Amino acid sequence: MFAGLIGLAALFACTPQPQTSLVPVQRPQNLTPPPRSAESEQLVHYYSVLQQDLLTRGLLRTEGGGPDTPYNADKLVRNFEAIAFFDEYAGSGSGTAGGLSRWAGPVRLKAEFGPSVPQPQRQEDIRFLANYADRLARITGHPVSTTTTKGNFHVIYAGTDDKEFIRKRVQQILPNISAENLEIFANPPRSFYCLVLAGGPQQDPLSYTQGVALIRAEHPDLVRQSCVHEEVAQGLGLRNDSPRARPSIFNDDDEFALLTSHDEKLLTMLYDVRLHPGMSAEQARPITRIIANELMGLPAEDLPRAY
Repeated sequence: MFAGLIGLAALFACTPQPQTSLVPVQRPQNLTPPPRSAESEQLVHYYSVLQQDLLTRGLLRTEGGGPDTPYNADKLVRNFEAIAFFDEYAGSGSGTAGGLSRWAGPVRLKAEFGPSVPQPQRQEDIRFLANYADRLARITGHPVSTTTTKGNFHVIYAGTDDKEFIRKRVQQILPNISAENLEIFANPPRSFYCLVLAGGPQQDPLSYTQGVALIRAEHPDLVRQSCVHEEVAQGLGLRNDSPRARPSIFNDDDEFALLTSHDEKLLTMLYDVRLHPGMSAEQARPITRIIANELMGLPAEDLPRAY
């Protein structure tokens, strides 16, 4: 049985917490998807309007932060602790932190598609995910790649018309998933834009070995890309959001759509060899201070002591 993160994203806020021999029959490459249902068309309109509203308000930034969003080593330490040691849906406000979680072995991302996703969109999604995997591998120093065969982190692009496909596929990947979580994957409320479930075996749940993310097929391009950036990053172990994190996608304010320079440093910290799964926030703090100082190009004695 697998346990770990379960993350249900209400607009770009995601996180937390896998296979059977059954493989879905591949659809012919030239098969045209059936027309969208009225429900799916409504979601396409809803998310399109939402994206435009956010852009009009100067949100969903894609440049990764700038002079208006400064941060230092002390803020990196603070934000890393809030995002890596607390569970978004366990309530970080409770003051109870968990252990550090991350993948122990290589991460093999596999893009999968519901029947409603047309072939041109599939090719674009595959390309985007592959480029992101390359970026994550460079940032973390950990093996992260895409595959068309046997993956261990499945990124499913599917819409509301694909409910049965989602239900069957997720249950194949995660045979011990609860009925409640399975239904959320198959029929998420409109406020859940994307979600991720990741974890490890029962005896070592913080050493991740399986992950599944759902990206709604009805999303326009930028929201779709934002979901991929956050869900995969959170499925790597940055499982929480923090209102104090800036510039960051790990924040419910939707200011940034894509991974920022700040977020890259958090991922670098997460996969630093000086840390390990299961480490507590107290055990990690002296080490993360050193790593943050190094990432900001400062000598250790210059690291602020206030926390």
